[in-house]
Amino acid sequence: MIKKAKELAIHEKDTGSSEVQIALLTEKIEVLSKHVKEFKKDKHSSVGLLKAVNKRKKLLDYLKRNKLDSYKNVISKLNIRK
Repeated sequence: MIKKAKELAIHEKDTGSSEVQIALLTEKIEVLSKHVKEFKKDKHSSVGLLKAVNKRKKLLDYLKRNKLDSYKNVISKLNIRK
């Protein structure tokens, strides 16, 4: 698990909380963004990038509705502008 996901984890073996999922998706989005910029014709990766962005957006909306403190913490630690 990446460093930022470990920081956001609720307990030691946490892999499924919204906070950790958002951190993992953010890492995936960064990697796919670099790949798509280099290989512009790779449409399958572009679709995967869009799916990851949309899933992260839904998870962030969920956090904003239900755990506002956690939402603000995730936004600041991952440097996500929203």
